[in-house]
Amino acid sequence: MMKPQVSAIIPTYNRAAKVVAAVKSVVAQTLPDIEIIVVDDGSNDDTAARLLREFGDRIKLLRLPRNHGVSYARNRGIELSRGDFIAFLDSDDLWLKGKSARQLAFMQARPDLLISQTDEIWIRNGKRVNPCQHHLKPSGSIFAECLPLCVVSPSAVMMRRKFFAAVGLFDEELPACEDYDLWLRTACRYPVELIPEKLVTKFGGHDDQLSHTIPALDRYRIKSLIKLLDHQQLTPTQKQQTLTILHKKSKIYLKGCRKRGRIQEAETLESVLTEF
Repeated sequence: MMKPQVSAIIPTYNRAAKVVAAVKSVVAQTLPDIEIIVVDDGSNDDTAARLLREFGDRIKLLRLPRNHGVSYARNRGIELSRGDFIAFLDSDDLWLKGKSARQLAFMQARPDLLISQTDEIWIRNGKRVNPCQHHLKPSGSIFAECLPLCVVSPSAVMMRRKFFAAVGLFDEELPACEDYDLWLRTACRYPVELIPEKLVTKFGGHDDQLSHTIPALDRYRIKSLIKLLDHQQLTPTQKQQTLTILHKKSKIYLKGCRKRGRIQEAETLESVLTEF
């Protein structure tokens, strides 16, 4: 088989109807011969049956025997992929028709660039909304903007295959904020360029989002910041920026732990923070 230029990786868990719509948005792309890999992360609904009935051998369906989480699912998709460029699509989002062709052309025109992202349309609870100023996507050297919150969207990125050799895969020990962790590891070393065109529709507000199903997400952001300080060679400025955000987030999180009686958790984090 001819090697595809782009591999699209779609992790999913118990989202049969949504993932079918997501895959349709990739099939409808103007760029031909995209390799579509759907990783069914242990679903117990009819996800697999609906995908096979709808798309047959147009997709590669990897069925995991049990639910491992989105990091594990994406990483298995990366390992299975053959494209020179990798793109992700969350199973509750959609690509607009020209997304992959526009982004591939952008990346090919910049052979030095490892990763880019597009802008996106936001839909919350069925209504289109405009992102707040601090959610607007930056471009280029974006490390400082990545620290307070996640400003890179998995559904909007495209990267060269060698990106993962340089930066690493998603951290499978993080049940959430795994993208925040990866973008920090990326942005401290490499630019993330923005294509300022809305080429993805991102949906939010539904009950099965990780932000709704996993409490206290800042605990995983704090872990990511600590890991960054421990394992990445940061510039003095980057280190100070990271420490500032770490202590800000930790102060809020520790207050919440004490308020909810999680004293041991608070004391453990305080002990770790003494090293910084």
